[in-house]
Order: sequence, then structure tokens, then C-alpha cells
Amino acid sequence: MENYRPEWVEAFARIYFTGTISQFILHGNIVDYVRVEESAGVRYPKLRDYLQNDLFKKRDAVIRYDRASGITFRTPEMRKDFFQVLQSYDTLHGTNFSQNLPRDPVQAFAILENYFYRRLSEGKKIAFIVDYADTLVPMSSGGSISAQDRALLVYLLRWGGESLFLENDMTIVLLADSLQEIHQQIIRCPFTAEIEIPYPDEDERGKFIRHFIEKSPKIIEKLAMTESVLAKNTAGMNLVQLRTLLAQINRGDEVFTHKALAERKKAVIEAEAGGLLEFVETKFNLDSVAGHAFAKKHLRAAAAALKNGRGDVLPMGYLVNGPVGTGKTFLVSCFAADIGIPMLLLKNFRSQWQGVTEANLEKVLKLLKAMNPVAVMIDEADAYLGNRNMQGDSGVSSRVFSMIATFMSNTENRGKIIWFLLTARPDLMPVDFKRQGRAEEHIALFYPETVEEKRELLAVMLKKTQISEVSANDFDDQFFNALTILSGADMEAALTRAKFRSAAENLPMSRELIVAAFDDFIPPAYPDEIELMNFAAVMECTSRELLPESFRKYSREEVIKRVEELKRKVSQRATA
Repeated sequence: MENYRPEWVEAFARIYFTGTISQFILHGNIVDYVRVEESAGVRYPKLRDYLQNDLFKKRDAVIRYDRASGITFRTPEMRKDFFQVLQSYDTLHGTNFSQNLPRDPVQAFAILENYFYRRLSEGKKIAFIVDYADTLVPMSSGGSISAQDRALLVYLLRWGGESLFLENDMTIVLLADSLQEIHQQIIRCPFTAEIEIPYPDEDERGKFIRHFIEKSPKIIEKLAMTESVLAKNTAGMNLVQLRTLLAQINRGDEVFTHKALAERKKAVIEAEAGGLLEFVETKFNLDSVAGHAFAKKHLRAAAAALKNGRGDVLPMGYLVNGPVGTGKTFLVSCFAADIGIPMLLLKNFRSQWQGVTEANLEKVLKLLKAMNPVAVMIDEADAYLGNRNMQGDSGVSSRVFSMIATFMSNTENRGKIIWFLLTARPDLMPVDFKRQGRAEEHIALFYPETVEEKRELLAVMLKKTQISEVSANDFDDQFFNALTILSGADMEAALTRAKFRSAAENLPMSRELIVAAFDDFIPPAYPDEIELMNFAAVMECTSRELLPESFRKYSREEVIKRVEELKRKVSQRATA
């Protein structure tokens, strides 16, 4: 059997054998199984068990600590050896810890330090594993850290650079879901190395599925798909979640279908993301989008490239902008139905608590990486993404900006993670997100201008609101020329009013009901804001073909000047 070790173990070993690092932070998918291949066969221990029983199996002492369990040992012999040293500590300090082993972290770390120094000086090899390290040295500003947390921080910083630890076989492993939840002084310590435990890729999932089938071969009768298809379509799930799924399939009485798999994966990913990601599902596709011919043409070409396995030719991301009501969210949602890969909506990941915002975002980005290929929609991107220079939030917005910008620009993700940044105010977004290498393609949407565009929009909205008794062709050109309702959202609202009157007064749906509803509807009045959104979209537009005829006459300088004028006007009214 081949000598297999996960990539993160290889990275751990390379750093360890330099002899310059004794403290490691393992973060990410730390609750998963680890594949172990040996002469007796393959097994999958939990990560924590793998560390103490496999990775550190040759150590003289393997000790674990967490706030709930206190100090624990791999074997009774290791516990006995520890208590021999502890009795000497009690005698010297007048304590009684050997009779009542403390769980308090400061007291526990004091007696652990005494043990480490004693046994390392005798040439013993020790591994110390700290579970839930974020509960011991949590991310916090210098002024808010408690006295206990400060003491633990000092212990870990001192141990990281301790020459006795570095010169002998001493390894400290801190386990945490997220790096962002651990105090940054630990992260920045030159004697600390961070190792990410990734989610399993398709190959790892396939091996695990085959291992499960070998143990429970009857499960094949309950799968409506091959094991390779199951492995491919469980991207984003770890092996623990995959085992739970397989066990439920094995115990069930019904055949597990593709639809059931999609529903289960959706539930698992949304739960794993803690409500920060939501699958975008729609019964519409790009054929349901009115107007925006250039945008639809480009997105259909992108969908074809994805289905042909040519994600490498796609932009890293799209900036979709335009005034409110032009259908930005609807357009991207419809694209989700055409691309054949999951589309996820990034929801509000910000929190009032120190470090939680960054930890939430780190979790989301790791899930997205594990799920590739995937598309990500960020609505109201100008408000979500933060700013490099934003002040007043202890640097949270700046760190969020840096994390997303760095992740978006990773060219390894081209065609694997496709970003859609939606905004009505692209002028408020930092140029860093709009440049090449991030949101490379700018798609601007505008209200319909021609009779044909307005007729097409009405036809789509009639279909969307399920009004089948009336056709867009029942309305003449004069009706569309006089039409003041130009946004899809406003048109949908007016058509819903017509349906309401039809139901309330028991009247058949008719052209006259719709005309009356349209005549009665008064769109919200914010003309300066709408004009600003229009000119901001023109300013961002990278294709003259995309611009409506009424905007093509403006030079670049005129557009920029008009945007600045409208900004001042809107700002002055807001502060009046």
C-alpha cells in the first residue's frame, strides 16, 4: 500500500524538520476524519485522535488540554509520569494539585510548564495539543483582554520562542476553526506556523465513498448515481458530513436521487456557513430577462464556456451595475439557472463582536474554495465589501476589504469561483474591486427606452406575475410611448395591483384593468438619485454597445463631470 499522507501533514513535517518552529496552529476543517493507509488497511480516525495516536505516536508524552476537560493524557503511563513530577511541584509550592488536577487554564499551564521543563531537560519527547484555542487566547484588542487571557497569551508566546523547546522534541499544536478568532500576537509570533486543514477535494471524497461501500456494499442498491457522480456533487462537504449522509442512505428504504442529493447538500452547506451563504434558486432563466441584449449575450457565452469545461477563459468576476429596478439581481439569478454550477448569495457576515466578522468571512471563503466550481453573488456590494481606508470600526472594514480582495484576485480560482458584485452606486466602490484581476467585466443595465424594449419588459412581467389573459401585444405603441413605469420592479408592483383589483372586485383580468393600474401607479420620486445611478453606470460601462442611445452622445469627461455635480446635489439635499 502506498505511503499516503495528506498535504497538510506534509507541510507540517517540512516546517517541523527545519528545527526553527515548535508551535503550530491547525485551523479550518479540524473536526474531520484523516485518511490513514497502513498494511492492515485503510482507516479514518478523527483529526484529534490522529494527532495523538498517529502523528505523535513516538512521543514519550502526549498531553491535551481544553477548558472543559482540563489536562488529559494519551495513556495511563503518561498520566502516571506527569503526576510524579506534579507531586514534586506540590511539595515545592505548597499546593495540592496532584490530588485535584486543576482545570483552570492559568493553574493548568503553570504545572504543565513545570513538567515540560523537567522532562525536556531529561531528553523526553513531548507533544501538547490545545483544543479550542480560541477560547483561551481569543481575538481582542489590547485593552479588552482579561488578566487570565493575558497570562495564557504570555505562556504561549514564551513557549513558542523557548530555546529548550526548539532544541528538543517539543511540539505545541493549537486547534481552532478560524485564525481570525485567535489573538493576533500568537499569529504574528515568528515561532508559530499556521497550517490550514482544507475541506476534502473530489478525489478524497471518492476514496472515502469507496471505503464506505467496501464496508457496506448494499448501499449501491440505494444510489441512483455512480460513486464518482456522488463524489463530484458533494463538493463543500467534509468527510464527517459525507459519512452521515452515507449512513442515512444506507439505513433508508428509498433510492437516493439526484434531487435528494441537491437538497441535502444545500441544507448541509447553508448550515455549515451558519446562515452566511444561501443557494440562489429560481424557476426563470436568461430567456425570462427583458431587454439587456448585450448582457444576456455575454452571460450565455459564459454559461456555454462553463458547461464545456473552459472556466479558464472567464473573467474573475463581474460588476453588475445600474439604477434600482433594472433587474440586476434578477439577471444574475436567471444566469444561475443556466450555468450548471451552484450560485450562492453572500449574506451579512458582519458582527458587533471583536473578531467575529473576520472569522465569519474566513469560514465563508474556505467553504467557497471547497465548493468550486461555484458562483457568488454579493448584492449591495458597495455597502458589503468595506473600504481600505474606512475608520471608526477598529479596522474591521479594512481587514474585510483585504481578505476579500486577496481572495478574489487569486488566479488559481479563475473559472472556479466567479464573483458577481451588484450595486446601483458603483462610484462608491473602491477601485480595487473594479480593476482587472477581480471584477474584470463590467455589465451596466439601464431602463428600457424603445417601444420594443418596453413591450418585451411588459411581456416578461406578465409572465412573472402569472397574468395569462392579457398579452403585451394587446397594447399599442402609443401606450408604450406614454409609459412612465420603466423599472421591472415598479411594473411588477403595478401588475400586482391589477391582479388585486381583479380578485377584490371579481372582475376578469383585462387590458383595461392593467391600463388603469398603470395610470394610478406613482413611482417613488427621487429623480436626482436615479440620474446619478444612470450616469454612474455609464461611467463604469466598458462597452459602447451596452449604452442606450441617449447616453452615447456624452464624452467621458462630460459623464464624470455630471456624476460629480449630481453627487454634490444629492449630498446637499441629504444634509439640509
